[in-house]
Amino acid sequence: MASRVPDKNKNEDQMKLLISRLQHRLDKISEGGGKVKVEKEHKKGKLTARERVNYLLDNHEDAIEIGAIAGYKMYEEYGGCPAGGVIVVMGMVSGRMCIVVANDATVKAGAWFPITGKKNLRAQEIALENKIPIIYLVDSAGVFLPIQDEIFPDKEHFGRIFRNNAILSSKGIPQIAAVMGSCVAGGAYLPIMSDESIIVDKTGSIFLAGSYLVKAAIGEEIDNETLGGATTQTEISGIIDYKASDDKNALDTIKDLVDKIGEPTLAGYSRKDTILPKKEEKDIYSIIPDDRSKPYNMYEIIDRLIDGSKLTEYKAGYGKSIICGYGRIDGWSVGIVANQRSLVKTKTGEMRFGGVIYSDSADKAARFIMNCNQKNIPLVFLQDVTGFMVGSRSEQGGIIKDGAKMVNAVSNSVVPKFTIIIGNSYGAGNYAMCGKAYDPRLIVGWPTAQVAVMGGEQAAKVLLQIEVSRLKAKGEVINPKREKELLDEIKSRYKEQTSPYYAAARLWLDAIIDPLETRKWISTGIEAANHSPAENKFNPGVIQT
Repeated sequence: MASRVPDKNKNEDQMKLLISRLQHRLDKISEGGGKVKVEKEHKKGKLTARERVNYLLDNHEDAIEIGAIAGYKMYEEYGGCPAGGVIVVMGMVSGRMCIVVANDATVKAGAWFPITGKKNLRAQEIALENKIPIIYLVDSAGVFLPIQDEIFPDKEHFGRIFRNNAILSSKGIPQIAAVMGSCVAGGAYLPIMSDESIIVDKTGSIFLAGSYLVKAAIGEEIDNETLGGATTQTEISGIIDYKASDDKNALDTIKDLVDKIGEPTLAGYSRKDTILPKKEEKDIYSIIPDDRSKPYNMYEIIDRLIDGSKLTEYKAGYGKSIICGYGRIDGWSVGIVANQRSLVKTKTGEMRFGGVIYSDSADKAARFIMNCNQKNIPLVFLQDVTGFMVGSRSEQGGIIKDGAKMVNAVSNSVVPKFTIIIGNSYGAGNYAMCGKAYDPRLIVGWPTAQVAVMGGEQAAKVLLQIEVSRLKAKGEVINPKREKELLDEIKSRYKEQTSPYYAAARLWLDAIIDPLETRKWISTGIEAANHSPAENKFNPGVIQT
């Protein structure tokens, strides 16, 4: 045991370093457009987007932020787009679980970049899935024109926002919008397609075209306040329902409106009093190896995530490369599907690689997922997977059939799913373990996460072969030195693309989190999901047995 202590210390030091880097980046992102822009907003009598959100929430420390890393290292030629230029938070407002969307006017005057649109759509998706109220704090100059072609016309672009406004309304999901700054052009439809709207006097304005465009289009000279300020839009046009004296008055009005919303119909997910894990949660830092090729025991992680460290394991002696079992997280009943990363010995004496899905494991997981649907138990996937087992023995044993069975069960599951990417998330393993494409209610990564079609070493060698063949076809001579240079370049590029920051910047992940926040994220997610009873019964479709 003593020989493992140096490894544990090294693991802990590496994890703490990764978390420190994460926090440093989040702190920088939270500054938005910077102190000068923040002071400019304050001089106008306005709160910043984060100040507005924090004031609105019952307790902002209990809330979770979606997409904080969206836009990271993107659009650098335009000065960057911290947090995608919009803040999205899930938390309690007047005792009711809500999702809040707030344009950050310190980032290019709140203009919409492509990632801004994607993040807004993600917020609306969360509201639709969980049937929770959505609150828009509008303060935006509209589409960022230099790249308007990347946000304007397509299915997942800006216009989809208003389509979703209509869908949310049709499903009786409350939408409240406060115009707290500029709201122009197509963006003007968002607050008006919400159920109720508020505008802040003197600082809020809403119109299809501002004064400059009006003069250019029809020759009329008029100022923005007269054209679309609070008095005009509440007392003359009547398109806005409430006029607020300042930001806090507007936010207090939202609190009052949310307070009056009727009680939701709950899905009935089981919850009991919270019990902390018996095993020390902070030990997680020393369990995850600093070298992702090294094995570790996933039971050690599970013991530090579930209440009382008590797991009722399903088919414990079968399909050991996936762990399935029932437990509770913050009192909520959950079904856990987790990749075992230690070497596994079968009853026949066969040694199996950790993190690989074998036929029996896929079959077990599929059946367990069906059971959780039958019993109305939310699912939690703990991913550290390199893919499905390959080779003649696996193919002859029907690995494709069993893998398809698991993917089918995940796809058709009607209970809420939550995915935590702990380490590797490669290839079809990502799909079977409920990756982004399989509609988890929330999907987050630890700082140790990697998302890719295959591992870095394998991918780099394949890409090197392709690049060498291409260069040789052009007549270039490739000596060993040049080949090593190409390999190092490919590895560097591939490493960047598999980073959790690359994934989170593009909203493949909702967040990168400290492992110690995992219980909070899952609990908040189930709290939200409990507002949304399943509309359909589980139907696995055609599954070959």
